[in-house]
Amino acid sequence: MQAEPRLTPTSYIVLGLLDAVGEATPYDLKQLLAGSVGNFWTVQHSALYAEPERLAAGGYVSERREAGGRRRRRYRVTAKGHRALREWAAEPTSDFTELRDPGLLRLFFGADPGRLAAPQLEAHSAKLAEYEALHAGMKHDDGPEGPRLALEAGIAHEREWVRYWKRLAESG
Repeated sequence: MQAEPRLTPTSYIVLGLLDAVGEATPYDLKQLLAGSVGNFWTVQHSALYAEPERLAAGGYVSERREAGGRRRRRYRVTAKGHRALREWAAEPTSDFTELRDPGLLRLFFGADPGRLAAPQLEAHSAKLAEYEALHAGMKHDDGPEGPRLALEAGIAHEREWVRYWKRLAESG
């Protein structure tokens, strides 16, 4: 008998994306991730191919093989997967954010703040503009509230980075 798979953040991302779209291939998941959760959570593309198979073995998703063509595997969340996703989402967390910023890492190890600030300011300003455009195009009364709230957190985060790097650029 196979042991029950331990569900990881990647597991819940796959379950959540499948829950949102109904059915998807691993390639579809990669595309969905890039335009949503991938803005604030990194997942290796190879994991998006391996994780659905692992979840299928545990009964969290069902797998259907396409009859013709490339015979791609299409996955759909099962009742067990829906239950696991709901339970996970309902459980509060006090886990703290891991800040993984390449500019900040370089700064920590002695990079010239004035030289580093301009490209960082440009990168964060571009991401802020992207998020604000997405937000402007969202319908605030349609669909789930979670993606809009996550996007608003991303906007606040990028605004702070723009403010921070702008201050370093002006002082350097």
